[in-house]
This record gives sequence, structure tokens and C-alpha cells, in this order.
Amino acid sequence: MKILVVSDNHGNKEILEQISERFAGKVDGMFHCGDSELVSIDAVWNHFTAKVSGNCDFDPGYPISSVTKIGDETIYMTHGHRYDVRFGLKKIGEAAQEAGATICLYGHTHIIDAQRHGNILFVNPGSISQPRGKLPYRSFAIIEADSTQYKVTYYDDHFEEIPNLHFIFTK
Repeated sequence: MKILVVSDNHGNKEILEQISERFAGKVDGMFHCGDSELVSIDAVWNHFTAKVSGNCDFDPGYPISSVTKIGDETIYMTHGHRYDVRFGLKKIGEAAQEAGATICLYGHTHIIDAQRHGNILFVNPGSISQPRGKLPYRSFAIIEADSTQYKVTYYDDHFEEIPNLHFIFTK
């Protein structure tokens, strides 16, 4: 399984179009973790497997969360603001566990993060347009999973792999 995860483009539709053009058909799914600031029926979403509402998305057509099954993986996605992700992953982890997730995707903080707690891989792709924190990269993530491990690789807005920002987690 191979999925692309992006978040927090804050109105930059062009970068989502570029990502869609480059990766459509090359990954098993594309996920947007919220704060697109686009309408929920925008044509760019035709290429995405799932999208959710962020705190800056006011179109009621976005769901608060989504659960998607791809292969052996169950992916829970939400923006994160409703779960206080700035203060830890406990609340969002409970929601992911309740959904039976093996992978939990979230945004909101604009900070790149990949962690594994228990049976759940947590991934924040950072922000594709407004990065925060110690890593100044406009970023998105690609997650690859097989029967033994997860590999999370971060890319910048020029589609280049970000040096030293790839992680492997044993299942």
C-alpha cells in the first residue's frame, strides 16, 4: 500500500493540482487533512480518496473525519483541532482506536510528525504552504506499508525528498 498525505494548503489550489497531476495513478490513495479553504465540490478533489474539514474550512460539505480501508490498513483522518493535537495525541488516538485504525492522519499544527503508538501509526504531513516549527519545509508525506513495516517519507513543494526526513516503523 502506498498513500500520499497533504494538509493545510490554505487556499493554494495550484499545489494540490500539481500534486494530483504528478501522483494520480501512482499511489493507492491521496488524503487531505483539512484547511484547504476550497469549496468541497472543487474539481481538484476528484483525485483525492478522502478530505476532511479543518478549522479554516467553512463549507459544510466536508466531513469532520473519515475512515478508509486500503488493503490491510484502516486509515482514520481528521484535521486535529477538535482533538487538541497541539497538546499530544491521546484524544485523537482514542478516536483512531475506536475507528479500528492502523494509521491516523491529521493536520492543524503545520508541523511534520510521524510516530507509532501501540498499533497505530500517526502522521502529520506538515503544511504544504505554511510550515511551522523547527523544520521550514513546505511538505507532504508518502506512506508505504507492507506486512512488516511502515515507511514514511516527506517531500517538499518541489516534489523533492526532504533529506533525513524518512522514518521506518516496524509493525
